[in-house]
Amino acid sequence: MVKKLIFTFTILSFVATGIKSQEPDDTLVYLITCSPGTATYSIYGHSALRVVIPSSGYDMVYNWGVFDFNTPHFVWKFAGGRLNYMLGVYPYDLFLRDYFMERRSVYSQRVNLESSEISHLMYLLEENLRPENIYYRYDFFYDNCSTRIRDIFEKIFSDRLVYPVEEKKDMPTFRDKINEYQRHYPWLKAGVDLLLGLPADRKASFRDQMFLPEYLQRNLSASVVKRSDKTIPLLQETETIIEFEPPEIKASFYSDPMFVLGLIFFLILLISVRFRSLIYIKYFDILIFTIFSILSLFLLFFNFITEHAETKMNINFIWINPFIIVCLICLSLNKQCTIWFRLVFWLAVLYIIGVIIFASKIYGTFIPAALILALRSSVYSDFKWNPFGLKNSEIKR
Repeated sequence: MVKKLIFTFTILSFVATGIKSQEPDDTLVYLITCSPGTATYSIYGHSALRVVIPSSGYDMVYNWGVFDFNTPHFVWKFAGGRLNYMLGVYPYDLFLRDYFMERRSVYSQRVNLESSEISHLMYLLEENLRPENIYYRYDFFYDNCSTRIRDIFEKIFSDRLVYPVEEKKDMPTFRDKINEYQRHYPWLKAGVDLLLGLPADRKASFRDQMFLPEYLQRNLSASVVKRSDKTIPLLQETETIIEFEPPEIKASFYSDPMFVLGLIFFLILLISVRFRSLIYIKYFDILIFTIFSILSLFLLFFNFITEHAETKMNINFIWINPFIIVCLICLSLNKQCTIWFRLVFWLAVLYIIGVIIFASKIYGTFIPAALILALRSSVYSDFKWNPFGLKNSEIKR
């Protein structure tokens, strides 16, 4: 969905002036939908508006998915949800060339607009191009390249734009919708599921689903506009501009995150049986708790520091918690911290039981990782029933 940075060489003030001076009767407007790519930033597809004024040779694309890689502290701002995106305007042929090189299909649909509605659209585009409006704070679910187009149509038509009646019973969640695009990328899906919080499990209505470009196309195609005593489709028939076969992406069972993590768990279980002595296994546990501590810091950041609302209230915070960091410090300093290890153990167990009870496919991927944490934290928890446990005297060695 997020398009790579394209140099917006068109002088924005010139564009705005050019639009303002044209007769709207000569203007054609198209919704452009681009198929998903294989790069991480492109797997959700892309949307843009094309404005054509045949009498003047004006043929430009309006793209709300532009950002600048040269932005100071780019990675920090992106991770923190503080990166500004912008509206970019550039020639249609340049837009197509970019997608042709990426071997991504492009589809076009003319928007059914009357003269007054075209005038309103031109006014809104001009407003969007003003220096104070051209930048906006990107939000994956609620404010992106697709929702900006949806919102413009809603402003133009107001209550005359009618969406189909939807069944609320089987309404999908935001997470369900993005998982449709991540199914061929199991590790990406696992990483996204690890970071997303409860807001991603909100029900996504017909209107909400238009945060995805293909659903913007599909849902707007099913929408109508009221005009006097009749209704007409918002969009005309789809025209294929560029077409490529979808890339073949085969996800092997052996590369599935749950399978890989499960193998790692059984390997660690075997090591726990064979090398029970702290002399041989202490540094191994430091490595394990270091990895989990890093994950805990990531979740801390995305829960409390970032402005990404989608990563708040994360269920994974139950088992990947800050107490792991305390345990790592205790291991590194060779200190006895039974209470902290017990806390980490029981939280991991609570998480596993909860996932099993609610039969969660989303969080089930992480059960092997939670089992690793439960196993190795139990070693230092001084449980009398634990066959892998170490006595207090052994921990101090």
